[in-house]
Amino acid sequence: MTADWGEKCTADLMSRYVSKEMGYGVPKEGWRICLAHEFREKRKPFQAKDVSLSNVLEHVGLGIRYLKWWYKKTQVEKKAPFIDMFRAQPLRQIYGAPLGGIGGGTITRGWRGEFCRWQLNPGMYHYKTVTANQFTVCLRREGQTVYQQVLSVERPPTLQSWNWGYCGEYAFYHALYPRAWTVYHLPGQNVTLTCRQISPVIPHDYQDSSLPVAVFVWDIQNKNDYALDVSIMFTMLNGSGHRDDNKSGGHWNEPFHLEKEGEAVSGVLLHHCTTVNPYTLCIAAREQPHREVSHQTAFSPKGTCNGLWSDLITDGQLDSPTGSSPPTAKGENVAAACAVRSSVPAQSRETLEFCLAWDMPQITFGSREKEHSRRYTRYFGTEGDASPALSHYALTHYRQWEESIEEWQKPILQNRYSLPSWYKSALFNELYFVTDGGTVWTELPEDADISGGVRTEDGGLPAQPAVVKEYGRFAYLEGQEYRMYNTYDVHYYASFALIMLWPKLALSLQYDIAGSVVDQDPIERLHLMSGQYSPVKTKNVVPHDIGDPDDEPWQRVNAYLIHDTAGWKDLNLKFVLQVYRDFHLTQDNQYLRDLWPICQAVMESEKKFDLDGDGLIENSGYADQTYDGWTVTGPSAYCGGLWLASLCVMCKMARLVDNEERYEYYRDILDRGSAAYDKLLWNGKYYNYDSSGRDHSTSVMSDQCAGHWFLRASGLGEAFPKEKIQSALKSIFDLNVMSFAGGQMGAVNGMRPEGVPDRSSVQSDEVWIGVVYGLAATMIHEGMYKEGMRTAEGCYRTVWERLGMAFQTPEAYCEKGIYRSLAYMRPLSIWAMQLAIDTSLKDQTTSGPN
Repeated sequence: MTADWGEKCTADLMSRYVSKEMGYGVPKEGWRICLAHEFREKRKPFQAKDVSLSNVLEHVGLGIRYLKWWYKKTQVEKKAPFIDMFRAQPLRQIYGAPLGGIGGGTITRGWRGEFCRWQLNPGMYHYKTVTANQFTVCLRREGQTVYQQVLSVERPPTLQSWNWGYCGEYAFYHALYPRAWTVYHLPGQNVTLTCRQISPVIPHDYQDSSLPVAVFVWDIQNKNDYALDVSIMFTMLNGSGHRDDNKSGGHWNEPFHLEKEGEAVSGVLLHHCTTVNPYTLCIAAREQPHREVSHQTAFSPKGTCNGLWSDLITDGQLDSPTGSSPPTAKGENVAAACAVRSSVPAQSRETLEFCLAWDMPQITFGSREKEHSRRYTRYFGTEGDASPALSHYALTHYRQWEESIEEWQKPILQNRYSLPSWYKSALFNELYFVTDGGTVWTELPEDADISGGVRTEDGGLPAQPAVVKEYGRFAYLEGQEYRMYNTYDVHYYASFALIMLWPKLALSLQYDIAGSVVDQDPIERLHLMSGQYSPVKTKNVVPHDIGDPDDEPWQRVNAYLIHDTAGWKDLNLKFVLQVYRDFHLTQDNQYLRDLWPICQAVMESEKKFDLDGDGLIENSGYADQTYDGWTVTGPSAYCGGLWLASLCVMCKMARLVDNEERYEYYRDILDRGSAAYDKLLWNGKYYNYDSSGRDHSTSVMSDQCAGHWFLRASGLGEAFPKEKIQSALKSIFDLNVMSFAGGQMGAVNGMRPEGVPDRSSVQSDEVWIGVVYGLAATMIHEGMYKEGMRTAEGCYRTVWERLGMAFQTPEAYCEKGIYRSLAYMRPLSIWAMQLAIDTSLKDQTTSGPN
């Protein structure tokens, strides 16, 4: 991929920007786009109709069973399926950086300024652009309003008295998560506004990072030779625009003022009084000398809304009535407004500060069985009255957050080895999913027992491990469209972001998984792929996931019912590999001691798949691994490689816990398995997909080195011959990367040795972005820095610059036409690339990566 091609992609996003103004304090690095930009390519989501005829014929039974289950779920139970093959989310090329910290719910603001994606109820998404949620600017000179404009390019059919249709060619958006900037040059006014959006997402911070708040700092540059009075008005609907918002009525607003420690904030509280998961929204502004904060407690977001518009245009302030608004009637909506006015001298800059907060302290999931307290309630209480305190805290602490964010990001942004700009953007912006992955972060109840019923003395866990008790429980979805928490085969890839940035949350998640390993659920249910009944959860097997937010996560695991996941060989192995990787990066000896018995138990469950005693596990049939679209028979490169890597770390852990007998046991299996792996799968250039001898057995799988990758990330690497790993990676680069889509779309999952994509399944000709980032990390570990960067760059350019999928990176796309599962967990694996770079820099203190 040439530098010219990458520069052209980036420049194209800004090609319609006509102003020369670049705003105040906007960084060089990040994702930048003009508000007038239109993406030329419009892709469609993968749906049932996109399955090829051959695959349809092969899986007729699955299709019939899924259709019956889907009908029962949607039409009888009136619930959303955990995967909906008939109603996938259409691609909306509008999203920007989400607002809010970790686990308290999120509100996404689009790159054109719209408030357009909502996840306040845990794990349940609502895609609605709320017209009333806007920022408006008012300019006054010598007592007269000379300009008043909604800072939106839209021209909606409601609120017609407002001045809509801001010219997007005079504005651009810039994201470097967890911050974002929007620069508005006001045509003909010689004034530039820069709105800086800050969310408290701070590595290694377990307090402020949990807060459901965002701050908007408006820098106003007056380049005229005369002073101006400038007002910014923030309007917000009481609710999220969901069709059920006004179903029962009873919502109300009230103004507030809070002063403490010499700092004051004022604004409006919007109480959304639903029966389930009620919450309060808060729009507020910081009071400062020479700033006038005003409000409108309630206005109707229907009709022309001339009253509010005229109120602001009269004097740049709102009327600020006292008292609460009456509760809304059934079917009625209500909104509120907060405005700040400041005088800006000629050729000067002034700053106005707003906050959006939301307080939903106690949550229930779909089953309504249990109530959970969000993490931030440890610091702000569970009474539902924390919004004023949250906004006050945010407006008086955001500068400290920014200092911490800059301190964290600066070494990468100013990397002396000149990391490419696209990589810096991808690394930080892909982190959006840590907050916007339907994420929940809850306190551990005093009576909770996560051990699965098996205590430490019996080879299990403490009822309340110290790290879980102190740092709470964490869960995120496989994807916004694949609604299962902590899907473990995918978390294997995404986990690098957590273990590197919030390691306590990574360890807490591991304890939860470990507790579910020893647990079992003998209730039998129909699995849609096989048509057979089997237990929901088998003992000593890692679950596929910890549950559906529309049910009761942690209480009922394995929401995934396509396959019987008891036979998924990669889940147990991925648990073992993560345990050691996490120990290597944290040096937490208690964690290793606690989870060592669980690792032994799951390895014994895996060993039964060594059918012929050669030390190598075998696959049989369909869906034995994360690539559940490919049929696998006999030992495979993927699962076989994970097995050998797991044996390697079991040897290492046995030595760490002074168990020489277990070391010899695993070493013997590793030696025999390694010989069998090479004999059955190595073809002289790479490891065959599997050993079945079928047509696709010799396909080049892009993820064949997944086990070795984790060994290198764990400071190990002795399980696989170095020359064979490098040969395999070269084959992947030559075929899966450079022979696919002109080398500009990353690595396709499967490639035939003759240089055409493997189309034997619905997933083999897809590109999985998270897998590509992991592959790139493996290349970097092996000294193939340029090849790794080239491989990953294709995915970033495709997703963020060509397809308009910013802040909704999908699981997969094909070379043409379709994508699958927007806003997916796996691309967080880009942080594995950073670990590989960090590791290589430690080994090369005098020169950059090769």
